[in-house]
Amino acid sequence: MASHAARPPGSRRLRRARARRPRRLAGPVLATLIAVLLAVAFWVGTDLRDAQAAADDRQAAMRAAGTHAVHLLSVGHRAVDADIGRVLATSTGAARAEYARAAAELKRTTVAGRLLRTGALRATGLVSLRGGTARVMVVGDELTRRDGGEDVPQERFHRWDMEVTKVGTAWLVSKVEPVP
Repeated sequence: MASHAARPPGSRRLRRARARRPRRLAGPVLATLIAVLLAVAFWVGTDLRDAQAAADDRQAAMRAAGTHAVHLLSVGHRAVDADIGRVLATSTGAARAEYARAAAELKRTTVAGRLLRTGALRATGLVSLRGGTARVMVVGDELTRRDGGEDVPQERFHRWDMEVTKVGTAWLVSKVEPVP
């Protein structure tokens, strides 16, 4: 009992108050920590979503240019209207206007020569992507033969610099320039 007498009055109360102080701080500190972690997770999630959207746009632009190139190179006398329709469906703007203007002559020469052209995509590469416009380099081959002819098929190689524009949710070719 002598040890109890040596303690100053109120020391027991002081120890209890000190023991409760960390418990009182733990709630607000934990809530702040959770709020900060949620904010960081939201920020990182937004960045990841934006990065995925940009990657999706890059792939879609290259895929659109490649598909358009194959349509340009694959025109046959048996389905020339459908073939030209595919070229027009994958283009917009100046490119579409140019194809529409040249469609009648293409049809005439393809049907008259009984030509079968088969295209193959060799490569696509993204040059740039800014907003809703991309530049894509495209390489393709074309094999042309006469239907029923004994001639050796002619092979031609093509390289293009294509401008691809996002129209709504679709990427369409808006400009095509041959690359020498």
